[in-house]
Amino acid sequence: MTTTGGRRAEADAEYTDYVRSRMVRWRRTAYLMTGDWDRGDDILQRVLTELYRNWARARRADNLDALVRTMLLRRLLDERRLRWTRVALGAALPERHTDPVDPTDRITLVGVLRQVPPRQRAVLVLRYFQDLSVEETAHALGCSPGTVKSQAAKGLSTLRALLAPTPTAR
Repeated sequence: MTTTGGRRAEADAEYTDYVRSRMVRWRRTAYLMTGDWDRGDDILQRVLTELYRNWARARRADNLDALVRTMLLRRLLDERRLRWTRVALGAALPERHTDPVDPTDRITLVGVLRQVPPRQRAVLVLRYFQDLSVEETAHALGCSPGTVKSQAAKGLSTLRALLAPTPTAR
């Protein structure tokens, strides 16, 4: 094997290890942002392909996780602008992960999260599911920390209103 081939194999192994160690989190983020596992997987696959093509440059980034998160968010926002993304192919969301959270609660939360406006949803997912700081969220979304705070407040208010029990008719 040549030296160039050895370096390429080493870079490929480094890329593979990096992606494997973060795949579950990225996939969950894509799902929460889109509300659809298949669409989230498609978007994530495009991001990972772009990352692979630019791996030599990307791996030198100061914060590679932030770079990939930004790539994912931009791809999600770009996809949202396309007309075909407004077509709903199914009424029910598939549940693929298992954890101690009651599945009914998860389905309710994801269903309600889909009703939150896209910008507020992006802030909520980054702040409370990805556990990013206000500043990290602002950087990822390309906005000010004040915008993140106001969008988070509005998004939480919207979630509370949507999750509030409705009075039963007598």
